Amino acid sequence: MASENKSCKTEDVLEIVSKDSEVELCVEDSSSDDEDLIQVDKENSSDSGYEILLPQRYAISGLLVNTLYLFVLVHGQSSSVEIPESGFCSFGYRVFSGRKSGPPEQEEMWHNKKEEDRNPEPFKFMPSRVPGPTFNKTASWSPLSLFQLFFSVPVVQTIIQNTNANAARRKAAGVKFQWTDLTVKDFYVFLAIIVFTGLVSVHHRADYWKREWPYNFHFPQEYMSRNRFEAIVWSLHLSNLKDDEENQKKRNTPQYDRLFKIKLLYDQIVNACKANFQPYENICIDERMVASKARISVKQYMKAKPTKRGYKLFVLADSASGYTWNFSVYTGKSESSISHGLSYSAVLDLLPFSLLGRGYTLYLDHFYTSPALLQYLHKNCFGCCGTIKKTQSDFPRTEKNDFPKRAERGDMRWVRKDEVLFVKSIETREITMCSTVHRAFSGKTVQRRVKEARVWSAKQIPVPDAVLDYNKNIHGVDLSDALIGYYSVQQKTKKCFILHKEICRSQGQEPVTQKKFWEHLAVEMLSFAVGSAPAAPSPTLTCMPRYYGSDATQSRRYCRRCLDAGIPRVKTPIYCRACNVPLCLTSKKKLWEKEGNISI
Repeated sequence: MASENKSCKTEDVLEIVSKDSEVELCVEDSSSDDEDLIQVDKENSSDSGYEILLPQRYAISGLLVNTLYLFVLVHGQSSSVEIPESGFCSFGYRVFSGRKSGPPEQEEMWHNKKEEDRNPEPFKFMPSRVPGPTFNKTASWSPLSLFQLFFSVPVVQTIIQNTNANAARRKAAGVKFQWTDLTVKDFYVFLAIIVFTGLVSVHHRADYWKREWPYNFHFPQEYMSRNRFEAIVWSLHLSNLKDDEENQKKRNTPQYDRLFKIKLLYDQIVNACKANFQPYENICIDERMVASKARISVKQYMKAKPTKRGYKLFVLADSASGYTWNFSVYTGKSESSISHGLSYSAVLDLLPFSLLGRGYTLYLDHFYTSPALLQYLHKNCFGCCGTIKKTQSDFPRTEKNDFPKRAERGDMRWVRKDEVLFVKSIETREITMCSTVHRAFSGKTVQRRVKEARVWSAKQIPVPDAVLDYNKNIHGVDLSDALIGYYSVQQKTKKCFILHKEICRSQGQEPVTQKKFWEHLAVEMLSFAVGSAPAAPSPTLTCMPRYYGSDATQSRRYCRRCLDAGIPRVKTPIYCRACNVPLCLTSKKKLWEKEGNISI
């Protein structure tokens, strides 16, 4: 033993142990008697404390903190000794202490709405760009020019080139179909037909080319044959064929890209979504299902969604306008999702903090919300609010001052842990929320229909601030889905319509309806393709009398109404120009005056 270290045997320590104290030192057996010594190292001692070696094969219970102070002083030390409250010291002993230094911590408990909560300090909203459309809003933007922000000219040229190459490969493989190289004109007519299918619905796609009533459409049969349209549909290809083959060689390896075939258009649209719009202060993240019957491994099933089978997208949308600012296609578990969890990594993948700025408030549903995520976003100057499951690991487990068995509607409880607020309230069911931007309750109420004494009446119900703001801002993705669903087409480009509304709002103009916008877009696509606007269809003919001709013997026929009545008396030279049937016309038979039509 070093000369500067004073040592004593364990028996000396045991004589000064107090059995009634609140400190318990549990130690493990040692490998030698030399380790059974309590040593005070003067050389390493300082004002902050000493390194103390306690015997490892004896259990010492009831040792007071003051006893250790005294023990050190008796063996030649006059400084204070720092005793850890719990855990392991550098030499391996473990201390269990029933007494903590400093003020005692309050036991976690639920607070009611009458107890005041502090107001969290809000972040200053500092977006990287001015919120709204990022291009020149004073210029005149047609529906086609907005569409071309997402379908740029280079991307269209690449798609045409890859489609022609894929058609040539199919013909070389023995597939029999008629093909001529796709041109820019053909491609825009093809896109116009796709927009048209969202405006006019039929049971089968082939009905658009039927000539019989009621399917006798002038468009699309006057601009593209059905065989040509189907050939483009089956040959359409976005990626380079040689790059496809290279990607296929990587199958069943981590380098294999499941989205490689759509990567060109996928990256173009995602980048265009971010470049052409800056979200306002409130944003939200949710899932979106794109319906598909394709046999592919990335297809998902979600029973809670209206579209249950298809591609699953994680979408970040602006809460006010419903604009989709960023999205990603779920392709399965990745390294980031395994280490942090799918919900945690999905949110961070959609939030490029440097591109967005700071001070945003993000709204989430219970699939994504976790206290760990909220704390991380708070460190990056992002507020967050969302519903949360009570089974989350960090959700308060205390039952102290919890809801009674029959809690009233409008009752609430809250707990704050640092910056994170946990609040639950009673509506038709219990709602649990988690937020870093709200206080628990500020006195706000909502009107609800309540049945009391068998009578329904309107009543003001107290509601947490987090619930009100959540209901207001979480539906950005739902609004986006609704805009898609109104006029669903194969290429969903409702972002153009949202930009149109934002431009009109900034110019103080009234935006056209979404239906009108699609109609204008289809017309402009055709104009761009053929060099002029499409000819207007001939007006619908009304029922009016016309003569067959001057030759009475050759142009007279029996009246259709008289013939149907079984009394074919007279042949008439008059016919209806709309119905193309012979009708007799006398002063007593005014067939055109009956309900404005002949009603044959």
